[in-house]
Amino acid sequence: MDSIMDSDSRAQIQELLDQLHTQIADLPTLLSLLSGPLDAIGLLPPQFRRYNTRPLPSNALTLRKHVPQIQRVLLTHIAPAWSAVLAEPEQHNAHMLLEQYFCPDVFANVLPQAGEVAMLAYATLVSSTVPLTAYAIRLLGRLAVEYPVDRLYEAAFARRDLDKVARGVAWEDCVRNICMVPAKVANAVAGKGEDVPPVLENAPYFNNLSVRCEELIFSLSTKSTADALPSLAYLLGKLVNIGLFPPSPPVARSQPSFFQATLPSIRSRLHSSSAATTTNGYSAFWSSLFLAIPSSLALQSILTSLFATLSTIEPPTDDSPSKRARVRQEAALLDALVGKITPEKQELWEIGTSLMMSRDWHESYARVFVCWLSGGSRSGQVDLKGIVVLDAFLEMVLDTWSSPEHVKHSLISRHRYITSLLLVTVSYFPPSSPYVQGLVSTPNFINGISIYISHLDQSVRRCGMLAAEVIARLCDKKLNFDGWEGDELNKVWCRALRQLVKARDVDAPFDQEEAEEEVAIEEIAAPGAVEAMAHKEDVPRATFVTPTDGYDSDDSMTGYASPPSSRSASPTPSELAEIEKDPTLNVGLKKVSRPVYLAQLGDLLRGGGAKVGPDDPHEADRIEMALNSAEELIRKKKGYGTELDENAVNLAYALLSLQDNFDLEGFSDKRQCALNALVAGAPRKAAPALIQEFFKNQYAVDQRFVALNALALGARELASLPIPPSKVSADRTAFPSKMLPAPLHRKYIAAGRADTDLVPRIMDDISKHALDKQQQSADSVPELVRERRLRIQKPRGVTEVTTSLNPFSDLQKPIQPPSTRFLDVAAEFFVVPLINQFWAFLRDEQAREDRTSQNEGRARYRGAGTGLILNPLVLAQFLRTLAILVNASQNAPEWLAIIAPDSLELAVTLGTRPVSHMETADDDEGDAAEDGQKEASVLTSALELALVVLDGALEIDGGRILGLEHTALVLGLGEWAGKVFASLEKGLKVQGGGGMHEAKLSRAAAGVLLKVDELTSKWRRSMLDTR
Repeated sequence: MDSIMDSDSRAQIQELLDQLHTQIADLPTLLSLLSGPLDAIGLLPPQFRRYNTRPLPSNALTLRKHVPQIQRVLLTHIAPAWSAVLAEPEQHNAHMLLEQYFCPDVFANVLPQAGEVAMLAYATLVSSTVPLTAYAIRLLGRLAVEYPVDRLYEAAFARRDLDKVARGVAWEDCVRNICMVPAKVANAVAGKGEDVPPVLENAPYFNNLSVRCEELIFSLSTKSTADALPSLAYLLGKLVNIGLFPPSPPVARSQPSFFQATLPSIRSRLHSSSAATTTNGYSAFWSSLFLAIPSSLALQSILTSLFATLSTIEPPTDDSPSKRARVRQEAALLDALVGKITPEKQELWEIGTSLMMSRDWHESYARVFVCWLSGGSRSGQVDLKGIVVLDAFLEMVLDTWSSPEHVKHSLISRHRYITSLLLVTVSYFPPSSPYVQGLVSTPNFINGISIYISHLDQSVRRCGMLAAEVIARLCDKKLNFDGWEGDELNKVWCRALRQLVKARDVDAPFDQEEAEEEVAIEEIAAPGAVEAMAHKEDVPRATFVTPTDGYDSDDSMTGYASPPSSRSASPTPSELAEIEKDPTLNVGLKKVSRPVYLAQLGDLLRGGGAKVGPDDPHEADRIEMALNSAEELIRKKKGYGTELDENAVNLAYALLSLQDNFDLEGFSDKRQCALNALVAGAPRKAAPALIQEFFKNQYAVDQRFVALNALALGARELASLPIPPSKVSADRTAFPSKMLPAPLHRKYIAAGRADTDLVPRIMDDISKHALDKQQQSADSVPELVRERRLRIQKPRGVTEVTTSLNPFSDLQKPIQPPSTRFLDVAAEFFVVPLINQFWAFLRDEQAREDRTSQNEGRARYRGAGTGLILNPLVLAQFLRTLAILVNASQNAPEWLAIIAPDSLELAVTLGTRPVSHMETADDDEGDAAEDGQKEASVLTSALELALVVLDGALEIDGGRILGLEHTALVLGLGEWAGKVFASLEKGLKVQGGGGMHEAKLSRAAAGVLLKVDELTSKWRRSMLDTR
């Protein structure tokens, strides 16, 4: 009997499908055919029951078997012919009957069979057997809104006729189908000129999917459904594959982000104080879900996206209570979602800590991560377990912070992030903690400090110095490097970080930021609040009540006469000033007179005959007076007889060898300004003397930098190029009889510092100018235009030269000595001596190294040791100074024949050849680049020198002499620059390339390549014989 009924049902359904395939006569017939199956599954709207003239038995229709067949027939045969007719107004919403097979209406939405029909509709609409027409796209838009992922999850797992495995398979098929919708729709409308519905666009669709996924997680967290974790883990894994967890916040409108869409809702649920039990269950469910994700790569992508979506703090080192509260809130968010991260959770610990250490996060994230790891972000207390976790994390941070690879090659932003991570972690330990005490004595920390201090970049160097000082303070030890005051960005950051680690973000109250935001909102959104505050009653204050009887205990206090003191009264300030001026009481003080002549200045600097011994109490006063008056006196003597030339050499020796033994104020600035004035005033005497002294081994690095700065700034002053202004007023550097008009005295004169900043700043400006300026060719005026000018331009007339009748009239004019131009002295007294002395020095140093190469230990001489000229720090400054001199002497007559080729040869040699055995020795760290052991600073300086030479050659004669007479040198330069640039593009790291040198080296190499290409493209046919 049952088999007969089943066969009848199958026959009825097959007959229905056949009728739908054929041409339907009229609308009532169509409505009758559509009503029967819907009534059998319980989804027929009441207003269409009258059309159900062919009812089907209740058990005749199987949803998973028959509904997809009916849906395909409706999409391929019925919808193309009848959808427009059904949508007409006079049909009274007849189109709803057709759409009920795909997206049941809101009245049927709660029924289990409605959700199953929607799941089947997703599968049918995205299948490849059915064309995705405009009608089908409209149905997908309705499904995306009315049947989101949480409703489909309920439909997939509400079926009790299937076992657990079958329900899981149905859910996975559903997830795959809903994730295919945006791509299917985009492919369907591509090339047709149709617009994708906004709800089905990539970003809105997946953002809405993310929001509903979070809603699903919240609803499941309120139920004890541990079986839901694998299904949700599969959903998150699928979203990872699609790209809903980007590693950085998306900037494109078409890029979706799961956490960017859901974090506002997550924050509101976690911060809700009305249902603490629900919040704890929600948080625990999230933590269990992260641990249930089977793929480590998927978990890594999810955590990366979560970290990237956290709020940042600006500025990162702000220690205000509101910013500290925000840091704690972000850490509490991580604690609530991911849970407490400990080494016991091995996979989560490895992935989380590796993300913190390997990626370049915002600097403020260091505070959030440490607060999260401490385990007290929500409770506000760091227990012993949190201290143990921080100790394990501190060991990892120290390994990264102290590694030579990180110190040498990381950019300044990463240096600050890792340093902040180290110091913030250390600040969470109690003072004098054994963990911190053990940190100080670890070899990694000690070696890291030494590597940081030896770095060439001042910003990177201060990161190590700051870490050493802060950690020493936590261990009750004193360490002070000084030099933290100033407006430089790195010093401001160091002071802010030092202030930040004096307290912990985990101790900040949660409600601090909320209270400040409420105050700000009131002030902005409620203008009437000000008036209400004005009429508000004053807060009661404490008042003193006068006794009614009129008696006050204070009235009984009366003064009393004290006996006269035996001590004399203290002198007043005016009396002290008179005593100080009294010559009879000023015993032992000898006022140093201001020098008038340069010989007197030299005696003050060297001590002269007035020095009675090494403990002379007046030596500091003499040196201070000499420095205070040196620059002014030297500039006054410029062009005034031969006094300056006669004393220039002695003054150069005295100023260069001067030591700051008495910690005088402004010692470095005053000495540098005096040497600058000396080189500018007597270039023929002072410059050769400084060059000769520079290559002697008796001077420290600071003194060598003083000499190089003086040569560079003095040369630019002689060439009338911009330099830092002098600290001595122009009115004080000229005699009254030779005073010029005020505008002529507003020229910049040299005033440098004995540090590494001045010359690099000037060199940066020169390099940028060489790369950015427009190429101006010497033959920019065409020959025809030039010839036309010669024909049309009127010749100058002959004018009569009038002479005075008085033969002695010329004697009335003051005789002014000719001023020295840098073009006249550049080659003979600056550039050529500097290059020749360097070659001689390099020859002697290499010969000395060869003689001791067989020795070991200290018996072996190393020419590139710390403090010597061949050390990268000094050698880079030497090349920059030479580049400045070459740039300033560009118009000298010897430039193309002598200065340019000699300088270019020096740049190529120092950039490609080892200058010491230390560069050819095996490197224990193994981070040598292909171009040898060259430091990034030396490579950058050599390339900048070559860039200056090429730019000048192209500007003067288009590179003709340099390209034709020194062809091999130019081609070798191009090959070297191309190799350096290609290595950097491949990601190869150069020793010492961290910090600011990373971008400078690439810029200099690219600039040289462009200049060489410009030169060779112009003279290639003459440079190379192509026969």
